[in-house]
Amino acid sequence: MARRKLSKRYIRSLLKLGGGSSYGISLPREEVEKFGWKAKQKLVVEKYGKGLIIRDWDEKKDK
Repeated sequence: MARRKLSKRYIRSLLKLGGGSSYGISLPREEVEKFGWKAKQKLVVEKYGKGLIIRDWDEKKDK
């Protein structure tokens, strides 16, 4: 796959997964590595205005 131009690096497509009841989005590898996230790690997705916030799941806050 060809690399995106620097100006379009953060433009991503919404993907329909499996049975069509879930959606996914690819995240820039550099950003995922900065946060130290790993595959299958739990993340929290929260609605914020007309957008979403994705953050690390904190087990201590859910207890």
